[in-house]
Amino acid sequence: MIMKNVFDALKERGFVANCTHEDELRKALEKPVTFYLGIDPTADNLHIGHWFGLRIFKIFQDFGHNGIILIGNATATVGDPSFKNDMRKMLSSTETNHNAKGIAETLARFIDLKKTKIVYNADWLGKGVALVDFMQNIGAHFNISEMLAHECYKNRLGNGLTFLELGYMLMQAYDFVHLNESMGCILQIGGSDQWANILAGVELGRKIAFVNDKPRGAMFALCYPLLTNSDGQKMGKTEKGALWLDAKKTSAYDFFQYFINVDDKDVEKLLTFFTDISREEIHKMCKGDIIAAKRFMATNITEQIHGKFELETPSVTIKSSPLLVDILVASNLAQSKREARELIQNGAIILDDEKITDINFTTVTKDFTIKKGKKTFLKICVKS
Repeated sequence: MIMKNVFDALKERGFVANCTHEDELRKALEKPVTFYLGIDPTADNLHIGHWFGLRIFKIFQDFGHNGIILIGNATATVGDPSFKNDMRKMLSSTETNHNAKGIAETLARFIDLKKTKIVYNADWLGKGVALVDFMQNIGAHFNISEMLAHECYKNRLGNGLTFLELGYMLMQAYDFVHLNESMGCILQIGGSDQWANILAGVELGRKIAFVNDKPRGAMFALCYPLLTNSDGQKMGKTEKGALWLDAKKTSAYDFFQYFINVDDKDVEKLLTFFTDISREEIHKMCKGDIIAAKRFMATNITEQIHGKFELETPSVTIKSSPLLVDILVASNLAQSKREARELIQNGAIILDDEKITDINFTTVTKDFTIKKGKKTFLKICVKS
């Protein structure tokens, strides 16, 4: 079914976690609107969570809506305290401006920059803003009790939530009002962990309009779900840190390995979130052959980020040996023949795509790939 309204398309894929005024928003989206997505430059590159947001941003663009990317080089100097146990590291304007440049260069890979306006909130929240004026015009509209009632701040209350961090919500809320007044932006999108901050922008716009005795202009909030696994844990964290989109930070091989090793229960969600395949076809794929579906998912997602790629599997060259047990020891996949036999008997060894359970299995004299457990891959180059 071809959908004419982006809201229906997003909801059908499970991309709408929260929104304000659903009926009014859907009605507004029947025609092109201006919307924005904010990204704080706390690092010089983007991770998988950012890509999820940019994918939804691109869907809005594909439906003819006008997108703004707001790079928060001012808000990043404060740091969003939402759902954090400790205060974020404070960044200087020099650091955030450096990071902002790296992010701006990355965006072209994922969205249509010809249809996108990129703005920086330091342009209106920078040194030219008078503190007293900001507190009178913006701070007066925020009730501290209401702010602290939001779930996003509860973890910080016992650990010393600072006035600086409370100011983050005011700054982000004002970003929305500023873009609404200067560029006609009526919708902010973001992850569900940003719900309180985005909602604050909608409310600030309403309160300012009331104080100034002006008709209330349309302002909406839409949050997509966080990228979490079946256990509710945030996805994208590896032993080496975040799952970055830059191959210099996370190689194509490591990127692929992350997704090929996710729980089977997460495959259907990931295919729904990161491909355009119909939900019916995805369900059929996962129900039929979950291993094949997972490999397709991991390959597809990796290629969207890195293009066609070689898996760059680590390799080792060994002298020809027919016994798999000997090969496992020679390649350091097992520390002894006893451990090698136990790995084989426990079904932990896969040679190419075949699980080996025979401890007397003999290999052919050609190169092949061994998988030990879920995460260890090694290409064996046989030297005769």
